[in-house]
Amino acid sequence: MSKLFSPVTYRGLTLKNRVIVAPMCQYSCRHGFANDWHLVHLGRFALGGFSLVIAEATAVSPEGRISYADLGLWEDGQIAPLKRVTEFLRAHGAAAGLQLAHAGRKASAPLPWRGGFTETEAEKEALGFESWTPVAPSAERHSSSYAMPEALDEAGMTRIRDAWAAAARRADAAGFDMIELHSAHGYLLNQFLSPIANKRTDKYGGSLENRMRFPLSVAEAVRAAWPAAKPAFARISVTDWIESGMTADDNVLYAKALKAIGYDLIHCSSGGFDGASVPVGPLYQAPLAEAIRNRADVPTAAVGLITKAQEAEQILERGQADLIALARQALDDPNWPVHAMRELGAENSYGQWPQQAGYAVRAKDKALGVTR
Repeated sequence: MSKLFSPVTYRGLTLKNRVIVAPMCQYSCRHGFANDWHLVHLGRFALGGFSLVIAEATAVSPEGRISYADLGLWEDGQIAPLKRVTEFLRAHGAAAGLQLAHAGRKASAPLPWRGGFTETEAEKEALGFESWTPVAPSAERHSSSYAMPEALDEAGMTRIRDAWAAAARRADAAGFDMIELHSAHGYLLNQFLSPIANKRTDKYGGSLENRMRFPLSVAEAVRAAWPAAKPAFARISVTDWIESGMTADDNVLYAKALKAIGYDLIHCSSGGFDGASVPVGPLYQAPLAEAIRNRADVPTAAVGLITKAQEAEQILERGQADLIALARQALDDPNWPVHAMRELGAENSYGQWPQQAGYAVRAKDKALGVTR
C-alpha cells in the first residue's frame, strides 16, 4: 500500500487516507448561511475519495468575514445548513472539517472576481451586501485597497475570543469531526503574530512572546470548547516572506505552543501580507511543513501546488508531512484521490468510487484498454 493511501488516526478520528481538501472560500453565502452550493461543492470531494474535507474559512463573528458573502457560525441558526453537509460527507466516506476564522483588517473586502464593489443596488439586495469597519491589532490597513481598521482594545479581544469558542461549540453541534484554527494568510491571529501588522506597545505587541499571547489565548479557548475526543488542527503561515516579518524559527515556537495546548496537526502554508516575495512553484511549501514537523515535533499537512500523485507520495515518504492538502487542484479534479490510487497501482481502485460510478468508470477504462 502506498503511504498516500494508508490510514492515520488523530484522537478519535481515523482518516482512510492522507489526502485532504484544504479550506477554499466560496463567497456564496447570504448573511453567513450555508446553502446548496456548499453541499454540492464540498460533497463532490467525498465522492472523489478524499478522506477529510475542510469547509472554508468560517467567520466566528459578522465583522470577521473576509467579505459579505462568507460562511459564518456566529449564531445557532447557521448550524442546521452545515449539518446537511457533515451528514452527507460522512455518509460517503469522508470526515467533515471546519476552519474557524476572523479576517481582522482584511475583512469587508470585495468579492475576488469583481475586483471592487461593483454591485448594483438590485445585486446588493439579492446578494445580502454588507459593509463594515474592520478590527485589527493596530489601526493600520493591509494595503491601500483595504479599509482602515479600528485597533482592538482588551474588551474587543475578549469578545472575539469568546466568539471563537462559541463557534467551536456550534461546529460540534453541526456534526463536524475536526476543526482548524486559522492563524495564517494575514488574517486576525496572523496579524497579532506578525510585526508587519502588530504595532502594539502593550502586552500583546513587541516581543514574539507578547505577539503570541492573544492567538494562544484563542487557541486555548477553542480547544477547551471543542470535545477532547475530536482533533483540532491549526493553519499557520510558516513565513511571511518579508524580511521583517515572521520566520520559520518564530513559527517553530508557535507550533510547539499549539501542540502543548492540544493541537494535533499544523497545516503549513505561508504569506498573507502586502509586499511579500513568495517563490511560488510546484511543492514550494513542502519544505516549510518539513521544518515545522521536524523542529516542533508535531504532525504537519503540506499544501500548495501539489498536483501529481507521485509528488504527494514522495512528500510523505521523505517525512516532510503527514497529510497532503489540495485546494485548487481539488477544484480542477474533484476525483483526484481515486485517479491517484490507480496511478500508484492500488488494488481495486474502482472500488473506492461511489457504487453508482465505479462500475461504469471501470467499464469505460476496460473498453479503452486502460485496465482489464
